[in-house]
Amino acid sequence: MTMNTIKQTIESLLAKLPDGCSIEDVQYHLYVLAKIQQGLEAAETQGTVTQAEAEERLNKWLT
Repeated sequence: MTMNTIKQTIESLLAKLPDGCSIEDVQYHLYVLAKIQQGLEAAETQGTVTQAEAEERLNKWLT
């Protein structure tokens, strides 16, 4: 997987959005991209849990 610069990522996003999109549309998509990036970085530094561990942790809330 290649690592894009922030500028390349934004350019790619803008190319995918329709011509008539609003500033709010762009802001929303940038926000989502930022949150995804933060989640991926957290997964790398803090680790992840297995599906079974997640189900066990959530089980008390689901019953």
